[in-house]
Amino acid sequence: MALIKSISGIRGTIGGRAGEALTPIDVVKFTAAFGTWALTQSQNRTIVVGRDARLSGDMVNKLVIGTLQGLGIDVIDLGLSTTPTVEMAVPARKAAGGIILTASHNPKQWNALKLLNEKGEFISDADGKQVLEIAEQEAFDFAAVTKLGQVTTDNSALKKHIKAILALPLVDVEAIKAKNFRVVVDAVNSSGGIAVPLLLEALGVEKIEKLYCEPTGDFAHNPEPLPENLRDIAKVLEKGSFDLGIVVDPDVDRLALINEDGTMFGEEYTLVAVADYVLGQLGGGNTVSNLSSTRALRDVTEKHGGSYAAAAVGEVNVVTKMKETNTVIGGEGNGGIIYPELHYGRDALVGIALFLTHLAKSGKTMTRLRASYPNYFISKNKIELTPDIDTDKVLAQMEKRYAKQPVNTIDGVKIEFDKEWVHLRKSNTEPIIRIYAESDSNATADHLAQKIIGDIKEIISR
Repeated sequence: MALIKSISGIRGTIGGRAGEALTPIDVVKFTAAFGTWALTQSQNRTIVVGRDARLSGDMVNKLVIGTLQGLGIDVIDLGLSTTPTVEMAVPARKAAGGIILTASHNPKQWNALKLLNEKGEFISDADGKQVLEIAEQEAFDFAAVTKLGQVTTDNSALKKHIKAILALPLVDVEAIKAKNFRVVVDAVNSSGGIAVPLLLEALGVEKIEKLYCEPTGDFAHNPEPLPENLRDIAKVLEKGSFDLGIVVDPDVDRLALINEDGTMFGEEYTLVAVADYVLGQLGGGNTVSNLSSTRALRDVTEKHGGSYAAAAVGEVNVVTKMKETNTVIGGEGNGGIIYPELHYGRDALVGIALFLTHLAKSGKTMTRLRASYPNYFISKNKIELTPDIDTDKVLAQMEKRYAKQPVNTIDGVKIEFDKEWVHLRKSNTEPIIRIYAESDSNATADHLAQKIIGDIKEIISR
């Protein structure tokens, strides 16, 4: 059982004891804290709620809505929805905030309350701390019976989201339609099973093979869109009857693509390809991704005459850096596309529309398009430390050891070696240092990571 409280929301497994998992008591407590906080930020007494299709979603949804009503807050219930759809609905409805009920890529026993401010963006570190403090102190007052909130159901939000995507100048529906793309969709039996086919049909895609698109919440495989979890869709594409595969996570904010031969386009390269298209159309511009994302985005950005900046890991940090640098497109290497022209949030749906436009206009197959980008490989590792070891001191020693190299310390320590890099980050919940290394081959990336692990072990042994 697990309950993880962070600035971005409350995440936990269903079942168990209160305070040790995401139980009904915990759902009510943290919903009440967020609702109380939201009322101090806005004169509007409305909150938008949407959820993915996971098994516990209906139960958690009822608890959240009832709690908000109890605070005297009106609720706009989007029902089965996507994270980016809720993000867009909050400012559109001039709400005080939003709650998305999803544990994103986590397995079906997990659920979470993701918290949005009145802009439809994830709440800041400072705001998150306020919410957690309200919850800790149970500093909330519920409304009298005559002032309970009302609930409105809105089934139009997804259609409005898709309409807004189609209206974007860089989305070319006619170009997509003319290509007669044949597409396989894996939506892991969640909300993407509704949203992605609707979008594809609106884009003029007629041949759609649906794989795990029934929104039952009983995930057919591990829902994180990594290669080892995508064998079924890869097998369909290996037969040669489709142009590409599209995979989304349960709340549709991450996008992975599969080539026409069943090989992986690479989750890191979703953002790279879409950025290449956007920058090419705009004649340049700035980009942002987090420190653990591939260098290929920087290469593509500089090719178009733009500037690249790295942000600390976490969507809220990426968005902050994007605003600071007037970025035209950004995101994370986990398949998260953030396109400010639409909204400041990871959005697989806008990613699909921009990517299909790019693919259509390029005249290339998926494999040829992927081959046109710089080829990098990321090795992901971790080193477990005993609780008595000060990880901050270890990282400081690593910074000192590699002081002659370009070093970034906004989030752990990132060390650059020409076009190779290593990023060291400590876990917030356990004595672990995560070590990501990137190079032009798997072998050299692994070798670089092992070299850094050796350095850390040497520092610890002193």
